[in-house]
Amino acid sequence: MCVFCDIVASKIPSYEIYEDDQTLAFLDIAKDFIGHTLVIPKAHYENVLDCPNDALTKVVNTVQIVSQHFVNNCGYTGANILNASGASAQQSVFHLHFHIVPRTEDDGLDMWPEGGQEMDLAAIHQALKLA
Repeated sequence: MCVFCDIVASKIPSYEIYEDDQTLAFLDIAKDFIGHTLVIPKAHYENVLDCPNDALTKVVNTVQIVSQHFVNNCGYTGANILNASGASAQQSVFHLHFHIVPRTEDDGLDMWPEGGQEMDLAAIHQALKLA
């Protein structure tokens, strides 16, 4: 079992924000951002790459429900929604999850890395486009 499966099975306590028959949203124990919430499917899927479309749709729907709640009822004005799929993408728990970081205009957080690399977008497009 994985840690998120243990949370779903109530073997590990969590601070639940929302739950329905297929998904669970709970506070991240990292304590890095106020309101940092994780949304997971109750069934175990490693990440976006192996999750069936219907289950992924349900998870994304829960991400929207929770994010809207934070904005409409909790005093936030936006949310960063993040996912890492695979070890090379820095996924650390191999159970599909989305992070919601609720935001306010003056919270001082910068969630985006600086860009500015030189690259040939036309060549990248040719290499990556779906045929």
